[in-house]
Amino acid sequence: MEESERDKEEEEIWSWGAGTDGQLGTTRLEDEQLPQLLLDLPSSFFSVGPISLLACSGVHVLALTTDGKVVTWGRGTSGQLGHGDMVSILKPKHVKSLESLVITHVSSRWSHSGFVSGTVHLASLGMVVAHIYYMYVISNPIRSNLYVYNGNSEQIKSYQCHTVSKLSMGSSIHNWDQSGAGLSGDTVYGFGSGKRGQLGVSMDNIISISLPQATVGLEGVEIVSIDANGDHSAALSGDGHLYTWGRGFGSTSDVHCPRRLPSSLCFIQVALRWNHMLVLTGGGEVFMLGGNHHGVLGDPQKGSLVKHICEESRGEALVKVQGLDGSKVVQIAAGAEHSALVTENRVIKTWGWGEHGQLGLGSTYDQIIPQAVPLGNGLARRHSMIKVYCGSGFTFAIIALVHITYIHRLGN
Repeated sequence: MEESERDKEEEEIWSWGAGTDGQLGTTRLEDEQLPQLLLDLPSSFFSVGPISLLACSGVHVLALTTDGKVVTWGRGTSGQLGHGDMVSILKPKHVKSLESLVITHVSSRWSHSGFVSGTVHLASLGMVVAHIYYMYVISNPIRSNLYVYNGNSEQIKSYQCHTVSKLSMGSSIHNWDQSGAGLSGDTVYGFGSGKRGQLGVSMDNIISISLPQATVGLEGVEIVSIDANGDHSAALSGDGHLYTWGRGFGSTSDVHCPRRLPSSLCFIQVALRWNHMLVLTGGGEVFMLGGNHHGVLGDPQKGSLVKHICEESRGEALVKVQGLDGSKVVQIAAGAEHSALVTENRVIKTWGWGEHGQLGLGSTYDQIIPQAVPLGNGLARRHSMIKVYCGSGFTFAIIALVHITYIHRLGN
């Protein structure tokens, strides 16, 4: 008798934390201190495919599906939900204006949203204020047009560029353009607000620039990931090095060009927010930079200060996150003043600021050591994949449940 197996996936969406703008998708305008399973979702939500990425701002959420469609919910008073109005919504709703496009990446901040399509259109929705910026990664050596739109879908600017593969927004107006054609590595371009050095285009103080300029310090470096928030910018290279620039963390000074943090570790993920940054190593360890508010950095008495990493840097110190009981970490996420991670045995842990219940622990207390989130029953024993996402004061978890069906066939 021959035995084979077939997998069937289902998806669960959980949310907790600040919810007074409908950003939790629970249909209730209230905070939630414990994880809430979203059950009352419209049928159209599931018809667009499983979620591949969430972009969580302070007050609204964008969901990108595996087939390139976008669903949004939460505050919409600046048009940031993309539904052609200035109305907030409490349930996830499909963005019909993007139906003709295959969206490959999404990003959001408080009053603004951005979408990157497979046809290389960068569309932005919402109120453009003096504290929004884009960062987008260009990687395909095929020339095309990049279009930037305002909230009324009117074209503002177009550029010749390569395929956009990642879009990220921070808290000052500037944009990133990474392209690799004809170069040994990637080239990163920036434009917009640069008063804290977050553009990385010059050693001099630059208030703002209106045309893309290449950053200084990443020549010949293969960039595989970039992130930006709170006037900070960061990038990971293909060989696992971490580069940072912009506003300094803690008491450190601003840096106007990308600089590599000296380290023998290989970093594979970076998550950047207002005052702190998380980095994940290939060995499953998590380190933090900055973040001394609300216990987000963890207990300094129990933290393991890795001095050798930053001895040659600007006085920055990476601190190893403790309290993981030897478990390896597979994913990290950062909120405004709280952090989250997923361990290899499918446990979500959170710590930091807890005022709105964003830690999912049933209280509003801050936590200085990662705590396990009570999420469902027996996740560690089931076949599942978990990803966690942080908004400014709330948290989402996407769980892909895999059901194993055994098929028995008679052999010869």
